[in-house]
Amino acid sequence: MRARRPQVGVVLTAQHRAGRLAFYNSPFCLSSRSTQLHLKNVYSSLALCMFVAAAGAYVHVITRLFQGGLLTMLGSLAMMVWLTMTPHCPQTEKKRLAILSGFAFFIGVGLGPTMDYIISINPSIIVTAFLGTSIIFVCFTLSALYAQRRSFLFLWGTLTSGLSILLLVSFLNMFLGSVMLFKAHIYLGLAIMCGFVLFDTQLIIEKAEMGDKDYIWHSVDLFLDFVTIFRKLMVILAMNEKDNKKKK
Repeated sequence: MRARRPQVGVVLTAQHRAGRLAFYNSPFCLSSRSTQLHLKNVYSSLALCMFVAAAGAYVHVITRLFQGGLLTMLGSLAMMVWLTMTPHCPQTEKKRLAILSGFAFFIGVGLGPTMDYIISINPSIIVTAFLGTSIIFVCFTLSALYAQRRSFLFLWGTLTSGLSILLLVSFLNMFLGSVMLFKAHIYLGLAIMCGFVLFDTQLIIEKAEMGDKDYIWHSVDLFLDFVTIFRKLMVILAMNEKDNKKKK
């Protein structure tokens, strides 16, 4: 009795499905050219934010023309709300980029008081913290890009729980004034923000795949991740520097 030969069409269909499944689960799976272009726009906008924020920090630290404080915090919140309320379309692209620049400027000025404190301890900490933040950000971004798609989206529950713990610890430490609690808060916050780099990067890819191409707003998430890591790393390095000086 002759064995039945499988139909060619069925075999090709099965191979096609297997190939699509393997591609879907492959590292750095960007299934469309538009998603790759979207990421390019996101990171270009992020670079713009970094440049403008540096200018804002310079204005506070060097020129003293504009000081960080409550007004800059309110200004950054106002810019964020304005950006959210302005629809994403080709006609409003330049306007939204200008709003994004204003938001980044206020964030940069808001970093000024922290940078003043760091400079009083050791000015080189700022450069070290920036380089360290850049390395951390690039490493975790590449990890998210080259991991299987959606593999880090499950971190959402863990990260939000971690933020709740941070808020609770911060509230308790207002009354306790514990140095150990403060250090635990800083280190835990740094770990959580590294997790947010993984989560936000993969979330941006998934949103782009589903048609959300608002690269300006997506860059805000990554920019806030970077700034928060930078701020916490500066504080950690400053604490270590002070501890070393005390030992000497």
